[in-house]
Amino acid sequence: MTTRLQPGDTAPDFTLTNDEGQEVTLSDLKDQKVIVYFYPAAMTPGCTKQACDFSDSIDRLQAEGYTVLGISPDKPEKLAKFRERDGLTITLLSDPDRSVLEAWGAFGEKKLYGKVVEGVIRSTFVVDAGTITLAQYNVKATGHVAKLRKDLGLGA
Repeated sequence: MTTRLQPGDTAPDFTLTNDEGQEVTLSDLKDQKVIVYFYPAAMTPGCTKQACDFSDSIDRLQAEGYTVLGISPDKPEKLAKFRERDGLTITLLSDPDRSVLEAWGAFGEKKLYGKVVEGVIRSTFVVDAGTITLAQYNVKATGHVAKLRKDLGLGA
């Protein structure tokens, strides 16, 4: 069973490559509140909906001091196509060996169409000064950003 992170836990640090080939390190963002979300695969319907929702909300989130990092096992080249195709304005990071997904409890057994499979567990975290303040596992792609904004006191 995958260990799940809880509010109050130290956020596991990481350095991952973005869709432009640049490295992004979580601890470099310690002066910001960071929304880290994990999704299964770029350019699939649910993941596209979620990424577009985050992009549509990015101005409001940034105004409240939040940075958004979307992480999937996709290679940077696929993430670049995803950004281009859907006009995404959030940071997309590549975790091809799934080490960060596993460290955050976002990879493991899950139910898919009634069957138990191993894969990416759609999850969202809020990190403030290196500490997890919100941890949500098995989130729904549709409507999740609106619920997250409400949970953060930012309105729907």
